[in-house]
This record gives sequence, C-alpha cells and structure tokens, in this order.
Amino acid sequence: MNTGSDELGEVAVASEKAKTDRPEAGEEAGQGLGSRAPEFIKARRYLHLSWQVGVFVVGLAVVGAGIIMLPLPGPGWVVIFGGMAIWATEFVWAQLVLRWTKRKVTEAAQRALDPRVRRRNITLTVIGLVIIGVLVGIYLWKFGLVMPWKIEDQ
Repeated sequence: MNTGSDELGEVAVASEKAKTDRPEAGEEAGQGLGSRAPEFIKARRYLHLSWQVGVFVVGLAVVGAGIIMLPLPGPGWVVIFGGMAIWATEFVWAQLVLRWTKRKVTEAAQRALDPRVRRRNITLTVIGLVIIGVLVGIYLWKFGLVMPWKIEDQ
C-alpha cells in the first residue's frame, strides 16, 4: 500500500495524464483513478495508510458476506459488487475491475436487447412453458390433484 512518497507529510501526485480535462476512453468526466479519501487524510502518510487498511478491511468483510450469500439466501453477487465498490474508493485495481465489469454487463444487456436474441428467448420460453404444461396435464390426468408424496401403490 504505497502512497508513492518517501517523505513524511508528502502525498503521491497523480500523473499528468490524470490531470488533463479530457477523460480517457471508458472514463467518465471527473472519474479519474486513485484514492477518493479526503484531502486532510491524504496529506498525512500514516493516516492515509490507516484509511486504506480500514477501507480494505470493510470491503473484505462485505465481499466475504457476499461470498457466504452465494449458496445461502441473499443477494450474493450484489453484495460482492458492493464490496468491490467500497474497495474502488481507494484502490485503482478495484476501480479497473468495476469498469471492466460494467462494460461487460452493458455489452450483455445490449446483446439481450437484440431483436433476434429476444425472439429466440421468447420462443424458447414458450416451448418450455408448453412442455411444463403438458407434463402437469399428464400428471393431473393420471393422479388427479393428489400430491406425489400421498400417492399409494396402484
């Protein structure tokens, strides 16, 4: 967790590319990479390091809770991405991961909204519902409204 400075009281300075008014491809205006800690925290090296450790621990707890929620009831992926968003307030690698994820989700949403793909998905859904309806009809015709665990040998 290097802040980029060897002198006490100094703070790492963003690169010249990050200072330009034009955002890079894929960056929103005002959304440069780097720490979003308040300036008084960034001005003190040990306070900034403590801030980064705190953000990492909180983000780790949230991501851990999300991982636990994957097999258990709960919004696991949403919580994991929430933890990544917490990390992204302080760490460049998490910001890059979130940008990549956002780009992939946007591409998947655009593909899903393609008329041919939507037509195919609707067709497959209708076929699946028809198959389920036929199976339920056969079950009701053969056994009536009796649940499977109450069926006696016939």
